Amino acid sequence: MASVFALVDCNNFYVSCERVFNPRLIGKPVIVLSNNDGCAVARSNEAKALGIKMAVPLFQIEDIVRKNRVQVFSSNYALYADMSNRVMRILTQFTPKMEVYSIDEAFLDLSDSGGIDLTEYGRKLKQRVEKWTGIPVSVGIAPTKTLAKLAGHLAKKSEKAAGVLNLCRSPYQEKALASVKVADVWGVGRRYAKFLTANGIDNALQLREAEAEFIRKKMGINGVRLINELKGISCYPLENSPPSKKSITVSRTFRQAITAQSELLEAVSAYAAAGAEKLRKDRAVAGVLTVYVLTNRFSDNYYYNSAAFNLPVRSSDSSELIHAARKGLEKIYRKDYQYKKAGIILNDLGPESLVQASFLDSVDRRRSKKLMLTLDEINRGMGAGTIKYGAVGLSRRQRWKTSFNQRSKAYTTRWEQLPEVS
Repeated sequence: MASVFALVDCNNFYVSCERVFNPRLIGKPVIVLSNNDGCAVARSNEAKALGIKMAVPLFQIEDIVRKNRVQVFSSNYALYADMSNRVMRILTQFTPKMEVYSIDEAFLDLSDSGGIDLTEYGRKLKQRVEKWTGIPVSVGIAPTKTLAKLAGHLAKKSEKAAGVLNLCRSPYQEKALASVKVADVWGVGRRYAKFLTANGIDNALQLREAEAEFIRKKMGINGVRLINELKGISCYPLENSPPSKKSITVSRTFRQAITAQSELLEAVSAYAAAGAEKLRKDRAVAGVLTVYVLTNRFSDNYYYNSAAFNLPVRSSDSSELIHAARKGLEKIYRKDYQYKKAGIILNDLGPESLVQASFLDSVDRRRSKKLMLTLDEINRGMGAGTIKYGAVGLSRRQRWKTSFNQRSKAYTTRWEQLPEVS
């Protein structure tokens, strides 16, 4: 049976989420900013037409924003995650064989779809997602994941495709490949794109026709697989379960430099608690916590240091990880430095089901698990941070906190912020 994949990609996803609940933004230039309102991480087509590049700092485009009345929003991750879940649930109605590739993309395996009209099926899928969520999507259909990704890329730009492009047994496949720059091929990357263009391989078609041994010497076996994928030979099946994480990192850049140890202790405590929550969500535990701090790397008085703390028993208990983070910070903190960033890294991860207790363990693991389950349940139901540890501080003006000065409401996850219809 020939393989068939569909890549469903939400168009300008963060911007589209904002437009769902504020239709007056449709047709206007809109950008969404990164943490601390630093850089543009999402742009509407209108904003792209003004020359606003991806990841450009806001201060560099202030004139463009002001002169063109560009609508600017802080990232609203709770809203975007919830809208993503809604889109993905709809996609499961079309096939249970699905790989959630990112917050705004998913691969579907349509190999068992029989003799249906795949283009029409893609249009039906697109129409349902847009009708039920308000999020516009593009659909690329092809015999391999790489070709599906390429088809989705073209579906966004082609007026004739109208958001759906099917490259299965298509007489236009070579034309499509020739129109895509090699740098835009899934899996190539900036470094390999530079190498390929230097050797006369400028587009996806030329990459497909390249000598496999030549590509293998530079790009390894993945380069050969990429050529085969472009030829329609499937080398990458769906990943039904995501690969196990090797580490978890929680870090932030402060909007203002911090010198006080008390503020840094609050920050690393909050990051440790967030890391513990991620562990519990993955049903995992950590054996090592590393805490680190650094100043502005362009400063004359630059300082970086880290400290690792080995937990006596692998754990996902917030209080244990907070304790480890604070102990580590006390070792590496130095006075009179302007700290710009701090973070924690959790390593030696494993499944919570394989935790081996020690005779010297003083923690009641059963009680700890019940407490963490209760904590997570309350915070899920009533909003993040409803219950938190005192170690993270109680002030609302903490300088280490990420700022979102232009964030929209949590329209779908908080009762008091539900959109009002008049």
